[in-house]
Amino acid sequence: MNSKKVETFFFSTLGVIAAFAILVAINFIFSSVRGARVDLTDDKIYTLSEGTRAILKKLDTPVTIRYYFTQSDDVKVPPIIKNHARRVEDLLHEYQTLAPKFIKLEKLDPQPDTDAEDSANLDGIDGQMLQTGERLFHGVSFTCLDQKESIPFLAWDRERLLEYDVSRAISRVMVSKKPVIGVISALPIFGTPATPQMMRMGQFQGAPAWMVINELKADFEVKEIQMTETEIPDDVDVLLVVHPKNISEGLEYGIDQFVLGGGKLIAMVDPLSVMDQSGQQNPMMGGGQQQTSSSLDKLFAAWGVKFDKNKVIADRTLRTRVGGPQGQPQENPTVLSLTGDNVNTNDISTAQIGNLLLAFAGAFTNAAPAEGLKQVSLVESTPDNQLVDGFMARMAAQSIMNDFKPNGGKRSLAIKLSGKFKTAFPDGKPGEGPAEEEKKDDEKKENSGHLAEGTEENHVILVSDADMIHEQFCVRVQQVFGARFATPFSANLTLLQNFVEQMAGDSNLINARSRAIKARPFTVIAKMRAEAEEGYRTKIKELESDLQETQRRLNELQRSKEDANQKFILSPEQKKELEDFRQKQVDTNKKLKNLRKDLRKDIDFLERWLGFLNIFGMPIIVIVIGLITWLVKRAQTAAR
Repeated sequence: MNSKKVETFFFSTLGVIAAFAILVAINFIFSSVRGARVDLTDDKIYTLSEGTRAILKKLDTPVTIRYYFTQSDDVKVPPIIKNHARRVEDLLHEYQTLAPKFIKLEKLDPQPDTDAEDSANLDGIDGQMLQTGERLFHGVSFTCLDQKESIPFLAWDRERLLEYDVSRAISRVMVSKKPVIGVISALPIFGTPATPQMMRMGQFQGAPAWMVINELKADFEVKEIQMTETEIPDDVDVLLVVHPKNISEGLEYGIDQFVLGGGKLIAMVDPLSVMDQSGQQNPMMGGGQQQTSSSLDKLFAAWGVKFDKNKVIADRTLRTRVGGPQGQPQENPTVLSLTGDNVNTNDISTAQIGNLLLAFAGAFTNAAPAEGLKQVSLVESTPDNQLVDGFMARMAAQSIMNDFKPNGGKRSLAIKLSGKFKTAFPDGKPGEGPAEEEKKDDEKKENSGHLAEGTEENHVILVSDADMIHEQFCVRVQQVFGARFATPFSANLTLLQNFVEQMAGDSNLINARSRAIKARPFTVIAKMRAEAEEGYRTKIKELESDLQETQRRLNELQRSKEDANQKFILSPEQKKELEDFRQKQVDTNKKLKNLRKDLRKDIDFLERWLGFLNIFGMPIIVIVIGLITWLVKRAQTAAR
């Protein structure tokens, strides 16, 4: 064997062994260094957000974090929980690394009859019973001075929400007084007690409060304000109005003065509140209940906001597949599945919001806001939309699809108004006489307390759907070891919580939470399907028109017959008309069938191509780069 080849083989083998040894050594060194890693995920979900960093920078008092996890060999912990526990421990160490002076981390293994178990019980960390009968502890508590918060059990299916849960708990123990959130609603958002009729039927518990109330109570002090009130309590920092159906002038005036006095308002109106329909089993399938709507007519008029409370927005691009008549699935353009492309990425409350689900929402049409106000769209539809009557939205989803005619550009589903607001009640409080009479008496005017204009800039957020914050539109509730846990499938609650936190003055948690939901729809495939289905609708409408015209001709021919006894016998003209129609129907069905085949073929090809790129794209690129590098080096060697 040529000595040069032997030398090349020898050094190549040693090079491979040396490279392998170096790789193992680097992996060993970095695995022993906590936090030494690179986050290559698209959304940096394993890197602490700027919001979390801002919270940690504000720390001026030590926070003790106690992490409880059962690590005994006697307890058979499921692998999925073990993997999640490693992720939790890594994350908590990152918090400690960023704020070593103020974050004290303690890891405890609560074995039976130990001090760690007693500590877990005192911190509200309850062991969950496994199928083997053993207790599993996996929770964390946070203590700062006399403030204490805890996460009783860290569910693995909320891992993408882990940073938010930890950051929220830290921010809670840092303050002694929570902001006050006032809630006004015509819906049973705070739950309903058991009625005598329910008790007679053996149901001794009424409906529980909506999950959104429990979520808000975790961060704020929540105060219920009845629809019969006319004033907003002075201690309310943010006012949340949900579906103000049949709101009185007195209460609307109270909201008006609250905003002018500097209070923050979030109002969720609705042209068709399906949660207000008693006895309706499936709101997406329609029913015979009377349509309900809500608005703030006087305030909207004063602010320059246009909202038709009798119209529901339909968007063909954002349509959702839901249950239709007789349980058959159908595409409903009035149930909107929105993505990150439909939100304002420049606003902190919506910058990282993913998928939203809105059913029978309204729209704020394009209009210039009142003088002194600035309007920003936070959530909006696509240009492929139209406004339809509420009755049509509930009863005729397929008809809307067949007759769809976009009649405008993008429409806003949520907006923010900023600036100096002016009163919607220039004559003062309803029932107290015109303002002109008050002007005659300066002292009386001063004592009346009526505000005609805000003294400083303020913000108001308006949302065109109230049902979106009910759990059936945003979370799936599951039982885990006997405890109830909610896993979000849409960012509806996240959006509202972002709004409330932003209005309450602390927006640091928004980035941490909204990173938890991320949708990546195949927009190209959806566009192809929409374009092809446009052809379907044209053919279907032609077929229906032919059917109606043929029926009309048959009726005319039948009425022209002189012999009434022959009215059930088809004439040659009628037979010819009917045969022509049937042949046209067969031809149209064939065309539709071929069109569907072509559509399916294009979609299948695109999906296969995308799958090929996802699986083999990177290896092919590496191989090509390697071949190019080898060819270049070979050419350089040959030139020598």
